[in-house]
Amino acid sequence: KEMDPLPNLTVLEQSEVSPPPAAIGRRSLLLTFLDIVWLAHSEPAHSLFFYELQLITRTHFTETIIPNLKQSLSLTLQHFFPFAGKLTLFPTGTRIPEIRYVEGDSVAVTFAECNNLDFNDLIGNHPRECDQFYHLIPLLGRTTKVSDYIIIPVFAVQVTLFPNHVLVIAQSGGVDELFLANGSGTLPIFDRLVQYPKLDESYLNNVKVEETYNQEYKLPRLSGPTDKVRATFILSRTTISGLKKLVSTQLPTLAYISSFTVACAYIWNCLASLHNDEVVLFVFAVDCRSRTDPPIPEAYFGNCVMPCLNVARASVLTGKE
Repeated sequence: KEMDPLPNLTVLEQSEVSPPPAAIGRRSLLLTFLDIVWLAHSEPAHSLFFYELQLITRTHFTETIIPNLKQSLSLTLQHFFPFAGKLTLFPTGTRIPEIRYVEGDSVAVTFAECNNLDFNDLIGNHPRECDQFYHLIPLLGRTTKVSDYIIIPVFAVQVTLFPNHVLVIAQSGGVDELFLANGSGTLPIFDRLVQYPKLDESYLNNVKVEETYNQEYKLPRLSGPTDKVRATFILSRTTISGLKKLVSTQLPTLAYISSFTVACAYIWNCLASLHNDEVVLFVFAVDCRSRTDPPIPEAYFGNCVMPCLNVARASVLTGKE
């Protein structure tokens, strides 16, 4: 049965998808300091994946694609139980947060149809209004407050059918590369290979979990409409090569100049030009897996991304050197 339409969207079905019965049992996964540091940033991560497929009718979508996707997700969840589980937070200083899975836990999945948005406009590089994307993003389930802990869902999925054979799959909450490419056959490693108890305790005390615990916590929702736009800026291979040559000419002693370095420097310079002599920050994410001793395997299940912060004055960044 169809549900009430939302602006730009008609919800066709809302389901709860669980792993196959008795496939997992009761499981838990402790967070490490690499995970805990992000608890202070309570806004869930959101991702949109656009697929252009042929010959998708509404009937084919509801009768074939939806059942197949639900079955595929169920089978995949038996290997990735944390996505079906719940984040469990305790009062600060009592216990390390963990993701728990118990029989019957599930992922909220929404199937919808959109007829009022231009798909080609959404995937373009030009500035697009942010609020056009909001209804394509699923909301995480409800937070449950128990006597001595809080339970928070970690994952939700929405699949939206567009006219002209287009499918958009969106997720809220963290997502794992192996989960998206489960057809590769590589299974996640759940062993807690990152073991620094003192760092776990230090980060846990700094993320103010007790502030979440002591109030009626509600997951944040995407807001809209807004006056914000999003755009994609492309640096071509020719541009990158030109930047490298410029740097090597000015700093000939540098042994190696990466594409990432010159791209970040160029972006930071452009951003700094919008300011006077203010302090300007540049933040990017670092994959820590290869930077530990010993290195963390690529199949490790857990956050290994940390923020890297650079600080400089705008006048320095926009100067001749």
